[in-house]
Amino acid sequence: MAAFEYTALGASGKEEKGILEADNARQVRQMLRDAGNMPLTVEAVQESSTSKTNVKASKRGKLKPVDLALVTRQLATLIQAGSPLEEALATASKQTDRNNVKRIMSAVRSKVIEGHSLAAALKSFPNAFPQLYRATVDAGEKSGHLDAVLERLADYTESRQEMQQKVSTAMFYPAILVFMAIAIVSGLLGYVVPKVVTVFQEMDQELPILTQIILGISDFVVDYGLMVLLVFAVAVYIFKRLIRIPAWKMRYHRLLLRLPLIGRLVRATNTARFARTLSILASSGVPILDALSISSEVMQNLPMQQAVKEATVKVREGAPIYKALEQSGYFPPMTVYLIASGEGSGKLDEMLERAATQQERETDTTLTTLLSVFEPILIIIMGIIVLLIVLAILLPIFELNQLVQ
Repeated sequence: MAAFEYTALGASGKEEKGILEADNARQVRQMLRDAGNMPLTVEAVQESSTSKTNVKASKRGKLKPVDLALVTRQLATLIQAGSPLEEALATASKQTDRNNVKRIMSAVRSKVIEGHSLAAALKSFPNAFPQLYRATVDAGEKSGHLDAVLERLADYTESRQEMQQKVSTAMFYPAILVFMAIAIVSGLLGYVVPKVVTVFQEMDQELPILTQIILGISDFVVDYGLMVLLVFAVAVYIFKRLIRIPAWKMRYHRLLLRLPLIGRLVRATNTARFARTLSILASSGVPILDALSISSEVMQNLPMQQAVKEATVKVREGAPIYKALEQSGYFPPMTVYLIASGEGSGKLDEMLERAATQQERETDTTLTTLLSVFEPILIIIMGIIVLLIVLAILLPIFELNQLVQ
């Protein structure tokens, strides 16, 4: 039995969409006709990489972090309560009002009913369920502790979604502030200054140096402002294309690690993700070499990702994890120390979790500090620019008053 996504015309002539489980598409069409609907399209729910609608299918095969966290928590709660896996998947599918989540969970449930393991069913949707997620579920099924593993995954997905939401919320106000600052200054230079200064130019009055400078900037904004925006847009486009090339992306990520504050933030963020992922995998029974390989994939910085892959090779040859990571020079000393302590005491997963928590706190503190410093600096710079523009307009007026007197 498989899941099929259908589009049909109801008795009222209104188009309806939904998901049904059946042995084949023909049976779905018959079920729709029996219910008084006229089937228009019936497609099997799956993620295809060879379809002409690959881009559309890829988008439909993804889950947002908030949806993944919610589904994982529901499955963990239901399975811990003693519900069979099939019923838990069916309940998770019914309780969501998002069609994308419903279709994915229905397809996963269909594969489980066919006899596939949950990890194998999740593998059909790699864009929805990351490798970390699938490997952890696979380890939980093999060890017979799927409920406990799902509970840890639920905590992980919720904390990760909460962190992403916190960062997005924190960056929203500065982004609006920067946009408004640029818009206001551009408006003053492009419209207000030329209108006011033209009056004094017509009177053949010699303008102060500050006014001449601001007027020159204003003329540049009026004459070349659109061209500057176009050049900036082209530069951003070229930059995005360049960093898609692995060699250029590696150079860019190395540069980020060298920057004073940004480098520290990048290190802390990637280290936290690595430590948290490795902790979950290690505690779930995943072999340490496989856990290291999977943990490297969740890191976004390429040099740090490469360092973990090289460390995996050294660990396979018999080196301790902490020494293999320490040699790269990318990981904070506290994290390396906690991993060494965990290897020595046999509590690696516990020490990794502490390392992840410590790095997440440091990331949060660094972000808060950066934003708390950035906002007043931007306001001060904006105030200075507006003050200079106002002075450039008022100085000719003061000189004109002196001439009249």
